[in-house]
Amino acid sequence: MDKETSRVEAFSDGVFAIAITLLILDIKVPNAVPAGLAAQLWAQWPSYAAFLISFAFIGIMWVNHHRMFTQIRHADETLLMLNLLLLLGVCVVPFPTAVVSKQWISGDRRTAMILYNGTYFAIAIFFNVLWRYCVSRDGRLLGDGASREAARKISAQYAIGPVAYLICLVMVFVNVSASFALNAALAVFWAIPPARIKKLRHAGAGDRRDMA
Repeated sequence: MDKETSRVEAFSDGVFAIAITLLILDIKVPNAVPAGLAAQLWAQWPSYAAFLISFAFIGIMWVNHHRMFTQIRHADETLLMLNLLLLLGVCVVPFPTAVVSKQWISGDRRTAMILYNGTYFAIAIFFNVLWRYCVSRDGRLLGDGASREAARKISAQYAIGPVAYLICLVMVFVNVSASFALNAALAVFWAIPPARIKKLRHAGAGDRRDMA
């Protein structure tokens, strides 16, 4: 990396790597028993599910952060502070993940999911604030090759995050299990490359035209 933001990216990559690694620490090795190991392993399924969802979310955030900084070429003090705010949210993720895995079977699932979804909602807001600040600087923080159209598409893509996580948060008050399932569905959706989603949309539009 030879651009001005290289240190910001390197530091951010380290934070993402540590946060995603810490997730596995909540999955405990079962106690040694003569029999029943399979049952003990199965009893930890909430930990596995929460780990996989959070792993996917952090991984996708890292990918989007990387894509964002391919457009950003310059850094100022405000960008550094906003990036730190985003990384603060990323560092917090292992905690609500552990709370959900501990509380799901016989604890306060609703409060745990409020904390979980609230954390991701806040991170999505931080992501948007960071990117929109860069765009609002009349392109001075973006690279020479960054077009207004590309910036508009990225802004539209990032705007989906807060809405999606807010829906998950509201869903907790209706059905906790449905909120958890929606998180899992979002993890799968975010993992699909944008180009693949665009191709699927075009294919679907073509099928509808053929049927008409």
